Amino acid sequence: MPAAARLRLLLPLLAGALVAAVTLALGNWQVRRAEEKQALQAVLDAAAQRPALVLDTLAEGAGVMPGQRVRLEGEWLPAAGIFLDNRTHAGRAGYQVLMPLRLADASGVVLVNRGWVPAGADRAILPVVPAGSGRVTLEGRAQIPEAGAFTLARDGEFEQGRLWQVLDIARLAARTDIGGGVTTLTERPGLPLCSARAGERGQAGACFAPWLVLQTSAAADGLVRDWPAPSAGVERHHGYAFQWYALAALATVLSCAYARRLFLRRPDDERKPRLAGR
Repeated sequence: MPAAARLRLLLPLLAGALVAAVTLALGNWQVRRAEEKQALQAVLDAAAQRPALVLDTLAEGAGVMPGQRVRLEGEWLPAAGIFLDNRTHAGRAGYQVLMPLRLADASGVVLVNRGWVPAGADRAILPVVPAGSGRVTLEGRAQIPEAGAFTLARDGEFEQGRLWQVLDIARLAARTDIGGGVTTLTERPGLPLCSARAGERGQAGACFAPWLVLQTSAAADGLVRDWPAPSAGVERHHGYAFQWYALAALATVLSCAYARRLFLRRPDDERKPRLAGR
């Protein structure tokens, strides 16, 4: 048999072996990712079981962990609050209400997700959320904002006043002006994000925490606070691993079947003419 003909016969077998090897490697990678997420899930579960961390000053939150329970005391800054659009609850459309809280010692500001509120009939009118005056004490769960959240809006179009499509905590901090005792969303330079090691460096001046808090304590504000338990997404990686392993198994079976047919064929099979329709 000519070398070119032999190569044509072997190409499907080589392709099947390559597909099996690649999908097997991808399955192993997903298993490793699942093990990493299991370790992260253990950290989240341990953080959720700890007593609430009392943050009397923002410097104490330098090492706050995702899922950790915290207790804050301070004053709401309602003029700097925003509404995250396209958030649903029980099949209803609405908003999540995010409002900065200036800590009682004035060391900085922490963004608090106060909960969900349904949208009204006229979406041009935002809901009125009571904030009250004076000091408030609340408990919640620390969360790291999602980096680079997906949005169909072009750059600079994901916010319309106080209505935002995605949360950009750095941008919100830069637009939070607390000068002169008045807090508003402004285009002037506002607060800087706190350094992750602010507590060790003794960072001077007020700053905006780079994490937020999901409020869990009850309040008479009509908001829904139904937060899912912290999850690292281990099950998703297990599902992906199963799919890759199934593809690897299928490629292996098909390759073995082709190899068996290829190597068990009789030499005279190549000389038999193939009749049309047979």
